[in-house]
Parts: sequence; C-alpha cells; structure tokens
Amino acid sequence: MTYRAPQNDILFAMSHAAGLDRGIAQGIYADLADGFAATILDQAGTFAEDVLAPINRQGDLSGSRLENGGVVTAPGWREAYAKWIEGGWAGLTAPQEAGGMALPHLLDAACLEMWTSANMAFMLCPLLSSGAILALDRHGSDDLKRIYLPKIVSGEWSATMNLTEPQAGSDLSALRTRAERQSDGSYRLFGQKIFITYGDHDMAENIVHLVLARLPDAPPGTRGISLFLAPKFLLDDNGTPGKANDVRCHSLEHKLGIHGSPTCTMIYGDKDGAVAYLVGEENRGLACMFTMMNNARLSVGLQGVALAEMATQKAIEYANERRQGRASGFSGQGMSPIAQHPDVRRMLMTMKASTMAARTICYMTAEAIDRSHRAEDETARRQAGERASLLTPVAKAFSTDIGNEVTSLGVQVHGGMGFIEETGAAQFMRDARIATIYEGTNGIQAIDLVQRKLPLSGGDTVAREIADMRETIAQVSQVNDASFGHMSARLAETVDSLQTATRYMLEALGKAPDDALAGAVPYLRLFGLARGGTALARMTLAAKQIGSDQQAHIDIARFFAENMCIAARGLELSVTEGAASVHTAEKALAS
Repeated sequence: MTYRAPQNDILFAMSHAAGLDRGIAQGIYADLADGFAATILDQAGTFAEDVLAPINRQGDLSGSRLENGGVVTAPGWREAYAKWIEGGWAGLTAPQEAGGMALPHLLDAACLEMWTSANMAFMLCPLLSSGAILALDRHGSDDLKRIYLPKIVSGEWSATMNLTEPQAGSDLSALRTRAERQSDGSYRLFGQKIFITYGDHDMAENIVHLVLARLPDAPPGTRGISLFLAPKFLLDDNGTPGKANDVRCHSLEHKLGIHGSPTCTMIYGDKDGAVAYLVGEENRGLACMFTMMNNARLSVGLQGVALAEMATQKAIEYANERRQGRASGFSGQGMSPIAQHPDVRRMLMTMKASTMAARTICYMTAEAIDRSHRAEDETARRQAGERASLLTPVAKAFSTDIGNEVTSLGVQVHGGMGFIEETGAAQFMRDARIATIYEGTNGIQAIDLVQRKLPLSGGDTVAREIADMRETIAQVSQVNDASFGHMSARLAETVDSLQTATRYMLEALGKAPDDALAGAVPYLRLFGLARGGTALARMTLAAKQIGSDQQAHIDIARFFAENMCIAARGLELSVTEGAASVHTAEKALAS
C-alpha cells in the first residue's frame, strides 16, 4: 500500500486537542491563521506521499553502505534530499535571521509526523539537523552562528549529535573523548563515538558534528563535559568546504530496523586531532546538548505516532480485503472480510485509538513549547514552559511504547503474512523498536518525569494538568448522547487513579525515593492513559458540535476510555504497592 497523509485527523487534533484554534484567537498562532496551517500541511503531506514514501521500502532493503571511506545512501535518497532542500523544509522552525521561517513547533510536529510515517529512516537526518540548529542558536558564538547556521538551516549541510561511547551510554559521566586547547582558540578532538546517526553520508556537502568531549583539566563526572562543533570538511577563506577534517566513519552498524539510516562508529583524531570549536562554555556542554536532546525527545515521540499511523493504515486496508470465515453480522456472499470479526475489530480499534491518543499528547507538548516562547504574559510563559517539561517525557515514552504495541498488532492483523517481509508490515515493527531506546530510554524518561517534573513549582504544574483533565471530564459528563457510552465515568476513574498515584509519588520522593523509582514506568503509563484519554474526549466535544460526520472521533474516544483506560486502577496499585516486590528480587534474578 501507499501512505496517505491523514491531514484531516492531524488538523482536528491540532485544533481541538492541542488548542490551535484557541491559540489563533489569542494571537499565539497568528501566523497560522486564515487557513495557512492547512495549506502547509497539504504541501508537507504531498512531499511525504510523493517523495519520501516511494523510497522507504528500497531504503529498508538496500540500506546504507561504507565504500572507500565514505557512506553511500540507498538509491533515490540523494535525489529526495535535494528536493527536501529545494522545498525549504529544513528551516520550518529555524530563526529568520538564519534563513528560516520561524513557524511554530506545533506545525512542525504535524509535518514531522507525516514525513516520518512515509520514511522514518530518511527523516532521522533532518531531525538531527533541527536539534543542532536549536543548540547553536541558543549557545553558539556569533561567529559559529554566522558561519554554520544558515547552511544547516538551508539543508545544504546536515548535523549530528555525538554523545555515546562504548563505555558511556546512558551514563555520560564515563565519557572519555578528549579535547585539547590550541593557541588559535580552536580545539583538537581525540576519541571514538558510537551509534552516531548519519555520522557520514553522501546527501549533503558538509556534515557538522556536535561532539561531547572532556578537557584535560575538567572536573570529574558530567560537570566536566564540554560541547564542540567539528565539521567533516574544514572551511576555506570563502566559507566553502575544503580539506577533510581528522574525523571519519570507521564502520556501520547492522541494525534490526531503520536500515536506510547509517548508524556510524566515528573516529576523531587518527592524526593530529579533529579541528573543533567550543559551543557555549567549557565544562558546560551537557546543558547545551540537552537543548538538542529535549527537542529530539518530542521528535522521537512523534516517530512512535508516525509508525503507529502507518501500521494502522496498512492493517485496516488489509483487514478489509482479506476474507476468512464468516462473521455473524456479515450479509454478503462467501467469506467475510476479517475486519468484521470482533477480535480483529478490537485490534484495529486499539491501534487507531492508541495512535490518536499518542498524537494528542505530542501535539499538546508542542503547543506548550510554543506558548512558553510566544505568550505575552511572563507567568503564562513560565507555566507553559513547565507544562512542556512535564509532558515531554510522557510524549517520548508513552508514544514510542504505543508505536511498538501498534506495529506489533499490525503484524498480528496480517496473520502469517505479517511475518513475511514481503508485505511490509514487519518493517514498521522493526523500525519502531529503536524509539523506546534512543534519546534516553523510556525507563529514563519515567525517572525524569517522577524525579524532576512532578516536583515542578511544588507540585503545582502536575496539579494544573490534572485539573485540566477533570474540566474536560466534567464537560463530557454533561453530554446527553448514548454513543458516548461510559466515557466520562471511565475517564474519571482513570484521573482518580492518576491523582492517587501522583500524591504517592510526591510523598515517596521525600521519604523512600527508591520506591518512587520502582513505580516510575507504570506511573508514566498511567499518566499517558489519563492525558491521552481526556484529550480524545475533548475532541469529542468539538465533534459533537460539528455534526454526525465526526462520529468517528466519538467512537475512538469511547473505545479508548472503555477498553484501555480501565488499566488505570492496576497501574495505580503497581505504583503504590508494587515497590516491595521489586526491591526483594535478588534471588529471583541471581545468575
């Protein structure tokens, strides 16, 4: 099948879950008014369908390869990247002074979802460049921004993020790559980095590496990490890429999925050291890199949504074509489409509703980021920033968990044919698996949510979020419509469980922090169910006003509330009563 950009679903979620319409009325999104958002979505969807989707399968089959010291991408990828540059898509949210359009993150999130659905492996290259633009704009010197930002914003040059080393994965305090000061103010880098996405490729004329390294006199741990910019090609006096820098791709990883994306082992300093320039201040590099990482975490959450959407489209199409058995309600001749069997219908609705719920959380996170920069009132900006911080780990972890679950269900719907690579269903599952691991594993996201985000403003930030959920439930409970079923009751129970678990977590952080950590993952899942379920319910209110042609939104929200949110009570008990069985597991886990 071919990808169909779900622009109507996306725009509906932007408008009625994330608050696009409200933002336009308030002036937050004045630049998206008068149908401009829909116009950009239409163009982005066309690019996804016509340029990225047709080369996705070939990228999976061919992958990238290392030849003569350089990486060659899959057939058609260089041409697609040239069209990416021509379309100006790389600078959608970039600052105008660097050649960007400075459009909102909410619009970018919607576009990114469609592009990633069409071709996740390709989009990893622009994703890293987007994060580098943000990091350089906020922390780079005027010279670095003048020289490098316009080229990255245009897409002519791409960028990477170099954190991980063989001995330093999630714990960056073990980082060993070293930097040496030079008399001209530059630095030289020596070391090895692994798992570097698009560390080398043939699509852009230069690659700008952002590299974490340690100076000889740096303090130990993460307090002694600095951030450096090291280009693949050094620039001549005219700013044109010339001599190769002392950095190279040593090898490519052979991965479960995203085959088209080159994952490189990078070597810095085979000879005299890779020429590099400091970004920000010495020994303050991790703070600079987190600017890039936080941007990437929302983008990775959108990867979960994107692959879930693609898997759902494919599964629904297959289930409506494949005929087996005879469903009791089928009135046609012969065997019925498997979509009419109750269990298959349950799987398809689980896929559809989960994808929509994850989408709303990601879009609400993007809206909070926009409001934190665009709101006129300082208090509103601060509260929006705290909301974005609260929702980011949920957007990343909940959505990528959903991506894994939905793509796996997609294989199940296809039956034996799903296990055959020929159908393409398996690729979505393989591609989705990495998203729960990179940019901070989902366990780390849960720890971040519990340890750092719940205590924001003394717990007021999460309290405001729960109050917002309850306001939606109160509105839904007033709707007299049998098609809403038990939606409001199930959502009220879910938010009650979230409030109980939140109160427990805030208390445990002070008294028994290990108990809080033991329940962090189920807590995040509970948070995702409550936030996603109430966001879907908010969309039903708009659907009810618009008319019966929006009944699908009501059906999806009801299914999510009645079939998925009912896990809330069990998750609450796992959070509040499950820690002891985690702490006493030594004998069971002994090797």
